[in-house]
Amino acid sequence: EYTLERPLNCPTMWDHLMLEQTFYGNTVLHWAVALAIVVATILVGRVVYWVFKNIARKFTEKTQTKFDDILIDTIEEPLTFVLSLAGLYWAISTLVLPLALSTWIANGYYFLIIVTGAWLITRLFDALVQEYVAPKVADSDSDLDDQILPIVRKGVKSIIWIVAIIVGLDNAGYDVGALLAGLGIGGLAFAMAARDTVANLFGGFTIFTDKPFTINDRIVIDGVDGTVKEIGVRSTRLQTLAGRLVVIPNAKFSDSIIENITSEPSRKVTLNLGLTYDMKPEQLQQAMDLLKEIATEHNDALEEKTLIGFNAFGDFSLNIMFAYYIRPGANILNAQTSVNLAIYKRFADSGLDFAFPSQTVYHKSVE
Repeated sequence: EYTLERPLNCPTMWDHLMLEQTFYGNTVLHWAVALAIVVATILVGRVVYWVFKNIARKFTEKTQTKFDDILIDTIEEPLTFVLSLAGLYWAISTLVLPLALSTWIANGYYFLIIVTGAWLITRLFDALVQEYVAPKVADSDSDLDDQILPIVRKGVKSIIWIVAIIVGLDNAGYDVGALLAGLGIGGLAFAMAARDTVANLFGGFTIFTDKPFTINDRIVIDGVDGTVKEIGVRSTRLQTLAGRLVVIPNAKFSDSIIENITSEPSRKVTLNLGLTYDMKPEQLQQAMDLLKEIATEHNDALEEKTLIGFNAFGDFSLNIMFAYYIRPGANILNAQTSVNLAIYKRFADSGLDFAFPSQTVYHKSVE
């Protein structure tokens, strides 16, 4: 027996012996080379990313077309990831690994490459739609394309990912046909679990075909009053008058009463004005004439049709009904405020007093 000591005058031989030491089937030198490849690949990836971020982008910003800017922005991150994968695979290929592990790594590498391709395609598709298609859809007069575009975008991207995963699994050595058959066997259970999702999908289809409302319409459903901001495949988003966002499943629209406020031809406002019982018939007629004048003076916000009549003897007032219609597009609150102020001022100037709840008690003395 003897102990191997490092000779002071021969460091090269000692280092050589250390590098030849074997761990998990590979020498220290092999592990060091693989690690160096990984580190170098990461550095190269960072350099490439920096070049795209600081040099390529500045160059494309000077061109007149936007396509090169979109292309650079789309490929910089997937390309950096692919470089990292290539360096990692190269590093692993320099090592001696068990056959099963090598096969598993190779299959996983192919799967990641295909998924990265799907990532690149979906990013490019989404960027092109956002840059070229979305502005034209927003400028169009129809609201249907505004509703369909988000569904088409999500649908195309979903199809790309599904195809990529299937192709990736197939190239990775998995029997995709058997996997799909297994999914078919469990389809009934899945359908039962996803019945709410299916109901929401059919609800969305009903919205697009029946069109009870469109984007930017103000609707009321189950007590929720808001403006439609987005109609999706599964749900619809409303923004309430308080500014809060409410998400409603599309299935709710199939069995609920929907009030479309935006579709009303005009806003009807009905007032019941109670005058005191000491009013003379001439004063009641004067009150109705004043209401007609007020409606005529507000013809920019009100439609010509108005309903004015002495319609009831109340418990403590003589009631005059005044119904008018605010034109579509007019500010409803401003129109009501202006009409109410005019009524209050004109009636006060004419000595027409409004009644309020009161009682008159007659006391009869008995001798």
